[in-house]
Amino acid sequence: MDISQLQAHCAGLPGADSLLHPPPVNVLSYKIGGKTFAYFKTSEPEQWRFSFRATPDRFLELTGMPGVKPARYMGRFHWVTIVDVSRFQEDYLVELVQWSYDKALASLPKAHQRALRPAAAQG
Repeated sequence: MDISQLQAHCAGLPGADSLLHPPPVNVLSYKIGGKTFAYFKTSEPEQWRFSFRATPDRFLELTGMPGVKPARYMGRFHWVTIVDVSRFQEDYLVELVQWSYDKALASLPKAHQRALRPAAAQG
């Protein structure tokens, strides 16, 4: 899976929105109900590095792999950054993004979740 395919996957999740934050932030974020579940850095020297939230166990597993590190400022919340997404298998990336998406969805108020879940169930 390359960067554009991963971007399309994130944008295609039910109820997902993308937002390009201009300089000095330089981040393309993907959100559900205003909660971020993934983002890409869009400027050098970290252009197209991909970050998402993981379970505590997955955080330890992932940060032990070459090319993966705790996300800057967000590592304490179990966010990781993948330097080169093309080195990871597509199904593994999809699984990781899905968990982050589900975690963001679960953090929304119950009424908002109910409004979004029918769309999520169809996706």
